[in-house]
Amino acid sequence: MKKVYSSIFLILTIIISAQAQKPTRIGYVDMNVVLNKNNNYKASQKILDEKIEQWRKEIELRKIKLKQIQDQFQTEKILLTPELIADRELEIKIFADEIISLQEKRFGPDGDMVLERNMLLKPLQDQVLTIVQEIAKEKKYDFIFDRSSDLIMLYSAKNYDISDLVIKRIELQERIKNRNEKIQAAKKVIGN
Repeated sequence: MKKVYSSIFLILTIIISAQAQKPTRIGYVDMNVVLNKNNNYKASQKILDEKIEQWRKEIELRKIKLKQIQDQFQTEKILLTPELIADRELEIKIFADEIISLQEKRFGPDGDMVLERNMLLKPLQDQVLTIVQEIAKEKKYDFIFDRSSDLIMLYSAKNYDISDLVIKRIELQERIKNRNEKIQAAKKVIGN
């Protein structure tokens, strides 16, 4: 990953030096700020948090059940034959493996949490990206970075931060959408 960032940095350096006659305009957006000020994001995050909590409880209940099965097995072990002991140990191992598989399914790199987050947040991220691109074209920015990502920004002047501009555009789009919905609702009432 660091190779990618160093490659990007090298390419940017080459582009900047090649365009020495033209001043390069660079801006950045702090996606955390933009997302945290958006009501749709907050609602989506709340839904995701509820699902994550539900999944954690599901896994915790299975772990408690596993512990109960293991404790019961330990108390009954002296009464069981070697074949029954082997069978019960296999059952316990299978149950423990199922718990691990469930954890991977819910919270793994390709798990339900990642898929759900992408599904809930993708529309908002697409909206922000579109607005950032519009602002970049209007203000003639050459580069816009996401300050909250892994790209390390050692220094940035506040005048290059366009996060507030992005937030204002999103709020404007939401006001226009709400106004259009009210107009449509009023037309339906008048029409009936």
